[in-house]
Amino acid sequence: MDKLTALRPGRRLVAEVPASRPGRRAFVDVRPKKSDRDAQAQGEGWARSDAERSFHLEHWEYDRERVDGFDYDMGAVLIGSADATDESELITVLNTWGVPPGLFPYPWESEDPK
Repeated sequence: MDKLTALRPGRRLVAEVPASRPGRRAFVDVRPKKSDRDAQAQGEGWARSDAERSFHLEHWEYDRERVDGFDYDMGAVLIGSADATDESELITVLNTWGVPPGLFPYPWESEDPK
């Protein structure tokens, strides 16, 4: 995954994936888990990089008509969630879900509603 440099300092990544049916949009969100050391670094104005991070993944599906609005979460469905203890397990979970690790742009480059 070429975006590990974004995950290591605690930034999230999100990718749009195929939805289950027309009229829906789906996204997989990868959030690095943060520690007290991350909170301390943030309080000091910097982001701590950590190659040993664990991750939380969520696969959400939304009503296409609501994605761009304030109430994007109405009718949203959590398709799946998982935890990965390290970068290797993160790749395994993504492959199990059928999500190519190279699919992830930065969140600001996606249309993720969150």
